[in-house]
Amino acid sequence: MNINRFPLRAGHAARAFINNSRSATIAERVESLNALSVQDAGRVLCGMPLDYAVNILDRPELRNAAQILALISAEDAARLLHGMSNDRVADVLLELDGETRARLFSSLDEPVRIAIQHLMGYPPRTAGGIMTTEFVSVPDSWTVARTLDHVRQVERSRETVYAIYVLDEVSHALLHVVTLRRLITGEPDASILSVAQKGAPVSADPLMKQEDVARLIRKHDLLALPVIDEHGQILGIVTVDDVIDTMISDTTEAAQRFGGMEALGQPYMKISFAGMIRKRAGWLAALFLGEMLTASAMQHFEGELEKAVVLTLFIPLIMSSGGNSGSQATSLIIRALALGELKLSDWWKVLLRELPTGVVLGAILGLVGFIRIVFWQSAGLYDYGPHWQMVAVTVFAALIGIVTFGSICGSMLPFLLQKLRLDPASASAPFVATLVDVTGLVIYFSVALLILSGTLL
Repeated sequence: MNINRFPLRAGHAARAFINNSRSATIAERVESLNALSVQDAGRVLCGMPLDYAVNILDRPELRNAAQILALISAEDAARLLHGMSNDRVADVLLELDGETRARLFSSLDEPVRIAIQHLMGYPPRTAGGIMTTEFVSVPDSWTVARTLDHVRQVERSRETVYAIYVLDEVSHALLHVVTLRRLITGEPDASILSVAQKGAPVSADPLMKQEDVARLIRKHDLLALPVIDEHGQILGIVTVDDVIDTMISDTTEAAQRFGGMEALGQPYMKISFAGMIRKRAGWLAALFLGEMLTASAMQHFEGELEKAVVLTLFIPLIMSSGGNSGSQATSLIIRALALGELKLSDWWKVLLRELPTGVVLGAILGLVGFIRIVFWQSAGLYDYGPHWQMVAVTVFAALIGIVTFGSICGSMLPFLLQKLRLDPASASAPFVATLVDVTGLVIYFSVALLILSGTLL
């Protein structure tokens, strides 16, 4: 490739990049390219050796790969796309508009087009959607020596050579997996089956969710997981780095939703000001409307507040304790669901566990609040009135009820959302806190009416 064929002159940022990063690693160059404009990044890539540029474009961390390929000449784009892994090409093409995608797609050779079209047909976040079709496979009739020769010939065009897949010579169904270590240590004239792993290989179907794929890879300590069809024929493999990349992306989105906002879908510094407002304003408005119910609850108990102003001193304490307990429970359950430690049918087990947990936690906080009131009153730091003992008991009892409710509410909400086929991460901490705030006030004043009726109330 030639940098001079790029439609615009190389800018200062591009020239500085080429001059100053000759000894940089691939990861460092990717980070540097992310800091450049799309135009300058395109010029830089076109000025690199083809293999090096392909290695950079193959990294999912490169944020503007699709826009760069759309800007450079069709001839250069075709050369880069042919060198990239098929799964990465599919991901990049899906980011482009229809016209640009069709233009770049038509520049590919027919075998590559067929493979990529196949990959693009699977839903996102499934084994088929993140797999690569570039793997090493051999017939079951080959010897160790012949397989080693084959690996040497194709290793540059394969995603990984650490696992070799042995296929039935007639049906092409997946029979066994051979690790590179076993292959190297095997006798050259021995059958490839003699160094294959015993038993049926661990595999996934193309529609398996990526979370389940990650669990399989972790459970069996695999570097790659074969994806097979209903006939047992291997369609592709999911490598551990593919799983890590997709899971990091999903974790970022889940963390943003859990913080009470829409997922940004872009790095923080790349999203526009208007985009940031759109992503955050809706959730903030919804949470604000929810918090308005808190004001409504306080208005409902306005008479009680006028009679016992001392109760208002503990409203922030009561509300924060319930919200915190709910947020804790929500965080634990969302994580357990994501890791597969809990299933939807386990909701009742969680309920039976969170009920006594909430009672004990509420009792601990209630005891702390009770001691605080007693100490402040005895030390003369504050006068809670002639019925301060009953006020202390009210705070103690209310905290037990509110923390218990918060724990149950926070733990059950992710199950409810999953049952409704929504993302459990949508049960954000602010949302749970808002819900528990409103109900916490009702619980607090109900307990106060029960205990203080006839005295302060």
